Parts: sequence; structure tokens; C-alpha cells
Amino acid sequence: MKLTYEGLKDVKAWENANISLPSYDPKELAERTKKNPVWVHFGIGNIFRIFIGGIADRLITEKLLDRGITCVETFDYDVVDKIYAPFDNLALSVTLHEDGKTDKRVLGSLCEALKARSSNAAEWSRLKEIFTAESLQMVSFTITEKGYALRNSEGKYFPFVEADMNNGVDKPTGAMAIVTSMLFERFKAGAKPLALVSMDNVSKNGKKLRDSVIETAEKWQEKNFVPSEFVDYVKDESKISFCWSMIDKITPRPSDEVGKMLSSLGVEDMQTVVTSRKTYIAPFVNAEAPEYLVVEDSFPNGRPPLEKAGVYMTDRDTVNLSERMKVTACLNPIHSALCTFARLLDYEFFADCMKDKELSELAKQVGYVEGLPVVKDPKIISPEKFLDEVINVRFPNPYLGDTSARIATDISQGLAFRFGETIKAHVAKDGTAENLNAIPLAIAGWLRYLLAVDDEGNNFELSPDPLNAELTKQLENIKVGKPESLSREIIRPILSNKNIFGVDLYEVGLGNKIEKMFREMLNGNGAVREALKKYLS
Repeated sequence: MKLTYEGLKDVKAWENANISLPSYDPKELAERTKKNPVWVHFGIGNIFRIFIGGIADRLITEKLLDRGITCVETFDYDVVDKIYAPFDNLALSVTLHEDGKTDKRVLGSLCEALKARSSNAAEWSRLKEIFTAESLQMVSFTITEKGYALRNSEGKYFPFVEADMNNGVDKPTGAMAIVTSMLFERFKAGAKPLALVSMDNVSKNGKKLRDSVIETAEKWQEKNFVPSEFVDYVKDESKISFCWSMIDKITPRPSDEVGKMLSSLGVEDMQTVVTSRKTYIAPFVNAEAPEYLVVEDSFPNGRPPLEKAGVYMTDRDTVNLSERMKVTACLNPIHSALCTFARLLDYEFFADCMKDKELSELAKQVGYVEGLPVVKDPKIISPEKFLDEVINVRFPNPYLGDTSARIATDISQGLAFRFGETIKAHVAKDGTAENLNAIPLAIAGWLRYLLAVDDEGNNFELSPDPLNAELTKQLENIKVGKPESLSREIIRPILSNKNIFGVDLYEVGLGNKIEKMFREMLNGNGAVREALKKYLS
């Protein structure tokens, strides 16, 4: 059985493998979508394919949407060449339930895959054609937090952003410049309306997207690449809206076990690919069953009936409360708190660390003790029930195969939201955050993780993160087994960095506490475990 248009014709074989096929013709859908695109998505990795692609698939199946999604990649072009093109843009979704059961389905809703390269005339021309189409209603994004960033931790433009600002609309390379360039094409074609919807796992994601697009447009206007009317167009949310959202679905790297299972059922070429950009991706996507998507309902050119596929369509305030519930209290802070300790204690799979007495207690203290008391109820989702599901069902799911290393990827980019916002809330309530215990312990654990030596003295590789080089350089003189090597001069610039934490941790009463916890974790082998026992008892 081949995951291609031709391969899907052997319906009986797929049925025998208990894999559901599209009830529609994916090839016909793709042709219709190319002629009149309605939905473009940037960042076409795993969560997009199984979750966002799954939403579109349900709508198409129910005959509520007659076109699929146009898929655009701005960062890892191997994904298009190695995962989309060879499989006719089809994806095989595998839902991993906590009882060990799986649901398997071929998704045909991903209809065209493009590499957004201004250096390739044909692809660039096609992208312009799509963005000037009157039928286009929405552009969604899952490009990770760093995809929106224009500056480093010192507030300076990244070199590629500096180049994009200077090169103008015709030669963009970064995602924000590419999107802004495409909006300029739409502006020139009659200033047609459009909704831009960030679906990334980051606080106020729509604001981040809007700020970066507007800053790019303004810089180009200063350099006479675009007229001031274009900047006005981008700023006018009755023309170009920037919808906020909250998204939640744990989507690990492709599981070797799932790949072997699919191969045993007769599906060909199910091997995982590791791209040149270190993306782990396969023709299939495995993920948990629970999923949440809350979207601000602001679509100036209309939209698909997303609510018919389980999306919560609501106002910006409710989106913000839902997102804050998840990102600052009930899920992401727990992920960030535990994943670095999991690396230090040699838990490859995140579910295994939930069986650990101390780490399970840390999860509960970060969520129930320090997060829930300061989070506001968004009403559409109960924070307490959401947290219960996270702690008792989702994180312990042994079949998910999510790795601690994956969860630790880009961790520095989320600390200001995942920990900083709860710290600010406690300061607002009590005047200080000094009574917090679990969050400062988590921050100390992150610092200890950055030394890349586990609790038994073995070296390990840090997960990719844009601040790794900078932070490891700052910490290079701190040695495990030598707690005296930790000095205020080394650590203060990090703990006082508001770009990393959203606050100066000394000003809120936590800097000294974190220093003490970190120092105790440097006492030698087993010191991390001892610190966990001490502070969580």
C-alpha cells in the first residue's frame, strides 16, 4: 500500500489494515483548491498536518468546505521535498489513546505544498498568485515562537532580519518578511481583506504576528520600498486582521514503533526523515486524542465554518484567558518545569517522568499550587478540569512516546510566558513572588540543565534553542561538583534578564532563592535529586 493518489485506489487493502480513507477525491480537491485557494498555512510540520489538516478534513468530509489547505514552508524546505511531494501531499494520522488503542486515517486536505523562496522565480510567482486571489480568506501559522522574533535577547535584529529590512519586498528570507511581502502583493491587487491567524503555542500570538508584520512594513516604508498607504492597510484590522488563538495538542516526533506498526500492516515507506534542519518528520503523524483550538472570530473576508469541526470561535478576551490558562498555568509551565529535570535524571520519555515521585509532585505544585490560584476562568473551558486531564490522562500516556528532549526544544523562548506571567500575577496579588517554590526550583533546574551534565555526571546534548550558545558561554565557568564556581557576577545577568523571564527575578524576590537552589544542584552526583526532595517535601 502506497500513500499516494494511485495507492489509495486499493481500497480493500486499506480497509483490511483498519485505516480510514477520505470520503472525497483528494486529487480533485487539490485541483479545485489550486484554482481558488481559500486557506493558506505557514509552517507545515507535524501538529499542522494532524490537527489543522484534521480540522479541514472533517469539514470537507461533512461537505462544509469544498477546498483544502495550501501549505507553505519558509524554514525547512526538505519537508516539502521529502514528505509532501513523494506522497502527493497526503498525510497518515495516527491517534494514540491512553489505553493503547489507535485510530488511523489518511488525510487528503493538504492540497499544495510550496517552498517560500524569493530566489525561485516559479515558486515565488505562484505564492504571489495565491495571495492575490480574491477567494483567499485566511492565512494560519504554526512556525513556533521563534518564527515571529525579529530580535535577539539583547534587543538587536537577528542578522537575517537586518538583511530583510535592508533588501525590501523582493528578497525576503524570514517568515515575517515573506508574509509582509505577500501582503504587499495583495495590497497592490486591490487591498483585499484577509485574516492572519497565529496558531502557535505562545501568549498573545496574534499580537506578536501583528507587531512583527507592522514593524517590517514600517521599516520598508522608511526605506521607500513600500508606500505609507500599505502600512495603513496592514494596520487596519477591518482589512487585515490578526486573530489570536489558543492551540493545544501534544504532537511528538514520529514514533519508530508507530512506523513499524504501519509497515507491518503493509503501508510502504513509513520511515522517519531527519531533515538538514533537524526536523523529525515522517509520512505519518502520531499524536494524542485531546485537542483544543480557540480562535478569535475576526475574519474580514469570511471564513470556513471552523466551529463545525470543534474549534471554539469567540472574542479576543476569551481567547486570551484560554491561552493564559494553558500557557501560563495548566500545561506549558509544567512541561517546561519537568522536561529539563527529566533530561538531568535520564528520562527519555516524558510520560516516564510522571511516574517519578518528585517530578510528579513538581508538576502538581506548578499547576495546582502556583498556577491555578492566579489564573482567570475563560468559562468555555474549566481550568481545573483541563489541569486534571493534563496531570492524570495526557502527560502519563505511555503510548504517546513524547520525548523530554523534544519538549525542551526552544525552551528559553517560552520562559517569559510560562513562568514570568504567573510570577507577575503573584506580585500583583501579594506584592512579591518570594513565597513561590516550584517555579523558582524549575528555573534553577533549567540553569543546571544548561551545563549539559546529568545527575550522574554524564554529558548529554542540549535540545536546540536559539539562546544555547549565548547562555552556555555565560555559564562556562560553573562546574558540577564545585558549587563555589557559581558567583553572583555570572548568574545575575541571566536572572535579571527581562527578555528571558519577563521580569527581573531579583526585583520580584526570587533571584537569591534560585541562586541557592542552583548552587545546591552543583554539589556533585545526585545533587539534583537531593534538591528536588528537599524543596518538594
